[in-house]
Amino acid sequence: MRVFKFGGASVKDAKGVKNVLNVLEKTGFSNLIIVISAMGKTTNALERIVELYVKNSKELNISLQDLEVYHNEILETLFENKQHTVFKKIEGLLLDMQTTLNRNKSTQYDYIYDQIVPYGELISTTIVSEYLNHKGYQNTWLDARDFIKTDTAYRDAEVDWQTTQHQILEKVDKNSLSITQGFIGSDKNNFTTTLGREGSDYTAGILAYCLGADSVSIWKDVPGVLNADPRVFDKTQLLSHISYEEAIELAFYGASVIHPKTIQPLQRKEIPLYVKSFLNPVDQGTSVKKGQPLDPHLPCYIVKRNQILVSLSSLDFSFIVENNISEIFSFFHQYHIKVDLIQNSAISFSVCLDDKFNHFEKLLGKLKAKFRVTYNTNVSLFTIRHFTNEAITSLEKNKDILLKQITRETYQMVSRD
Repeated sequence: MRVFKFGGASVKDAKGVKNVLNVLEKTGFSNLIIVISAMGKTTNALERIVELYVKNSKELNISLQDLEVYHNEILETLFENKQHTVFKKIEGLLLDMQTTLNRNKSTQYDYIYDQIVPYGELISTTIVSEYLNHKGYQNTWLDARDFIKTDTAYRDAEVDWQTTQHQILEKVDKNSLSITQGFIGSDKNNFTTTLGREGSDYTAGILAYCLGADSVSIWKDVPGVLNADPRVFDKTQLLSHISYEEAIELAFYGASVIHPKTIQPLQRKEIPLYVKSFLNPVDQGTSVKKGQPLDPHLPCYIVKRNQILVSLSSLDFSFIVENNISEIFSFFHQYHIKVDLIQNSAISFSVCLDDKFNHFEKLLGKLKAKFRVTYNTNVSLFTIRHFTNEAITSLEKNKDILLKQITRETYQMVSRD
């Protein structure tokens, strides 16, 4: 049993959907479940729709129409017969989304988000499933909400592993070809939940763990895991082999190729992970397995944009001690704000924060009531795993550095954008 995951870039248009078939023809169709993300930038478009809905903006209908046009263009290229049932299915999903918006009574943004944004995955998987059937490759379309069961922490739900495993083993046929959605699940009341932005990799890891899969393959628009993001850094190199531990470290610091939660369930059962190019499916790519040394052993560069650097000190210039730090972190937990770097001295405490749910303004009020606060928004956090002096010198060139920190294997720096 294998698990494949195709991201949005791999199915951004009709050519991409056709290429999924090309990959499968080279790798095999049997004993396979495929996890698929929303097409192209659909998740961004749906997030925009949620924002417009919450603001009661007149632009909402235009955005809904744009979403329909985008997917219909893909459909019309893939299916010559405009009477094919897939057209009605996609029309039905779009109508269902509109009905959900019309009937919604909640004012909770995260809840609304989770009821609307997952339509991207429901639409993309329907199109891919129907296209494969159209080409003679019979498959079963599965609704991930029927088996990925979670709590009610909308936009960042925690998996109920016991119930999820039971449902997966009951609903997934290991001996056939199945298509399902990444990123989404449902709570005990069957309201849709999501596993966090870019969570489709995590879905693949959950399925692999629960099914005892032989492997997971993540298909990307890059040759595999590189030592840096080629959109940011020049002369990147492929990492052919890395360990689970190294993959977790890279993901934690913000490497975008693998979702941070993906590795842990695979590591528990020692299920190998392969990161490969959907453009060159027979190429080796990167393997992630137990105990593999980093090969080649290179500095690995990671950058996270749109961070917030916060420095706190006590109002009376007393020491920042354990009980203060405990209180600060309880605030971070309360407002779902991720801490990416910590540095402290006797009377100050600095953190680099990732405010992915836009709760910083609420947090700021709490902090100012207790501490003297200074902060910088829109900063960048750079990380070098396995740094060298040459790598540090090169990275720091022409940067306005606000904070830096070095440990045995990792260098980090915060700079103004």
